[in-house]
This record gives sequence, C-alpha cells and structure tokens, in this order.
Amino acid sequence: MTALTLYTNPMSRGRIARWMLEETGQPYTVTVLNYGTTMKARDYLAINPMGKVPTVVHDGRVITECAAICTYLADAFPEAGLMPADRAAFYRWMFFGAGPVEQAVTNTALGFVVPPERQRTAGYGSLQDVVTALELRLAEAPYFAGDSFSAVDVYLGSQIGWGLRFGTLPDRPAFRAYWDRIADRPAAKRAQAADDALMEQKA
Repeated sequence: MTALTLYTNPMSRGRIARWMLEETGQPYTVTVLNYGTTMKARDYLAINPMGKVPTVVHDGRVITECAAICTYLADAFPEAGLMPADRAAFYRWMFFGAGPVEQAVTNTALGFVVPPERQRTAGYGSLQDVVTALELRLAEAPYFAGDSFSAVDVYLGSQIGWGLRFGTLPDRPAFRAYWDRIADRPAAKRAQAADDALMEQKA
C-alpha cells in the first residue's frame, strides 16, 4: 500500500498540499508541527532541513515546496487527472506561481517595492506586471493549463484565493470568476474543513 504523510500546520501553505492530496483521492496521514518547536526539532530537520512546512513523504521519498509537491503528486497519481496533456502550459504557470507571483506578493506584503529603474533586475518586474499576466491568461482559458482543472490550479489558485481574501492581490473580476470556479470543489472543501478543525483545536 502507498504510504503518504503530510507534515503541516493549519496556518501555513500546508493547506495547499492538503488540498492537492485530497484531489488525488489517496489515503494519507497527517503530522501537525508547531512553529519554533517541533518544526525545528532534530527529527524533522532530518526530513526537511529548512524546518518549515509543508513536506510530503511518499514511500520514503521526501518532497518539499508546494509547487513541487503539487507537480509530484499529479505525476505520481495520473488516475486523478491532475496532470494535463498540455505540459507546456502546466509547467509555465506552475512555476510562474512559484517564481514571479510568490516573489511579487511577498515583497509587496513586506513593504518592498522594486524601484522602476531596477525592475529589469527583478525576475517579476512589478506586482502589476504579474497581475496583468494572470489576467491575460484567465481571459484565454478557464483554467491555467487550458480547459480543465489541474494541479496548477490547486497551487496558483490557492495563491489567488488568499490574495483576494487577505488583500495581497488586487480584487479583479477575472480573479473572482476564476476563484468561484474552483473554490467549491469537494476536495477543496474537505481540505479546508480538516485544517479549520485543527485551527479550532489550537484555539
């Protein structure tokens, strides 16, 4: 039997990994870690030296970083239909999310704005450049890899959903319409309920 373990915290990007695991339909176990304590414990650092979550262990193989986790699971469980035929679009937008989107949103949230004369130095240019690219893609297709939902929508879709909720991305009609298409997926609802329950236990 396949062994899958998710190391996570409900207040983390581990929510993305849990959603992806739910989409695969595979059974998995969960180990909840706490910031500054069990996340930095020797046993966990032996698995993920960064001492952060999420981490997925699949039959002894360690996968970290949300984009990698989503891509790996889509490949490992093809029967879930989460790896689209258009691999070019899949990889392009998966790593656009892991690169320009992540960098632009994080830097902006921390109050760092790249001066206009240095934007060519930054891989993402500006937050507006990133937003424009996302909007243009969503004008072309209902999902980032084309006409059907895929693992890239778990990863990049989560970023857009959080951006709308917490104001780290501008509230655009294209983003709202896209989020409405994916937010009510059964796997997303199951993952959210599981993590929300963990939050209640911590309260």
